[in-house]
Amino acid sequence: MQPYLLRAVSEWIIDNNFTPYLMVNALYENVKVPQQYVEDGKIILNISGTAVQGLILNNECVSFNARFSGKPLSVYIPNPAVLAIYAQENGKGMFFKPEDLEGSPPPKKETPPTPL
Repeated sequence: MQPYLLRAVSEWIIDNNFTPYLMVNALYENVKVPQQYVEDGKIILNISGTAVQGLILNNECVSFNARFSGKPLSVYIPNPAVLAIYAQENGKGMFFKPEDLEGSPPPKKETPPTPL
């Protein structure tokens, strides 16, 4: 159900002339986001038409191309890694709980540093 909700909420945000933002679990398996912007394992991404190119919101993932500090990057986010979609201007949108993501693989584990 989550992919349908992502598309619907995104459309609602855009139809109301707001800016759609995604909150993403950047530690989730197969997530490809600019790591230098990750804080506390999460990243907030502007997915408006002025910020990204080739936005895809399908049943498996959210993907797009964008520039970060002038460098192009193809972003890939499996749907279960999306924690929220909301309007930047007023915070209204949808926040997902882990139980909303049934059947999803577990997030990838952080590897502890190797002792010297």
